[in-house]
Amino acid sequence: MRLIQNMCTIAEYPAPGSAAAAADCCLGAAGRRLVKIAVVGASGVGKTALVVRFLTKRFIGDYERNAGNLYTRQVQIEGETLAIQVQDTPGVQVHENGLSCGEQLNRCIRWADAVVIVFSVTDYKSYELIGQLHQHVQQLHLGSRLPVVVVANKADLLHVKQVDPQLGLQLAGVLGCSFYEVSVSENYNDVYNAFHVLCKEVSHKQQPSSTPEKRRTSLIPRPKSPNMQDLKRRFKQALSAKVRTVTSV
Repeated sequence: MRLIQNMCTIAEYPAPGSAAAAADCCLGAAGRRLVKIAVVGASGVGKTALVVRFLTKRFIGDYERNAGNLYTRQVQIEGETLAIQVQDTPGVQVHENGLSCGEQLNRCIRWADAVVIVFSVTDYKSYELIGQLHQHVQQLHLGSRLPVVVVANKADLLHVKQVDPQLGLQLAGVLGCSFYEVSVSENYNDVYNAFHVLCKEVSHKQQPSSTPEKRRTSLIPRPKSPNMQDLKRRFKQALSAKVRTVTSV
């Protein structure tokens, strides 16, 4: 059974910079503002479980191998209904020369408005990827700092834990990211909060700001209304001058 409302692959998205991409960047179905989130991390850290838990509130232990599916739902952020697209991605591999990020993963990251970087507390190597992944994400978004959340998954597996969540918190602080320790299998609220904080941050970035023209216009002073007292004073002066002229004649 597929727990997917809407699904496609990243290859179907319009190319970045195209007119179609510009039109797609902020508006989703029914004209709602659109927030696009990519979920990245090493293989086996629970990325798909995290996404499905967020979408459906349900936990399923076994999943098919990730084919790069796109999931959609709607979320209320500060009273506004936003269309949320969450892109699941294949696991990142590490080689001697560093990260192995295929073109599909790079397209996902370029497409996204925000990124969730996931590691497992039962896999120290997945934790070691966080810094490199964060750097790679920001390199693909030069000129704008992409909102990122670091998620430590499988917090319930204490008997096989290899990473103290405090290390994840400290690293996230160094990287300037929010951090959430979650157990996808046991707690929905923590999962929801991780995505919610990203949606909120992207929503604030998308808020329209005043244009330079509007700001300049607002600086132009309005004409002052005539001062009636001043008009009366001038009228009396003019009348007095006319009386003096008649008298002298």
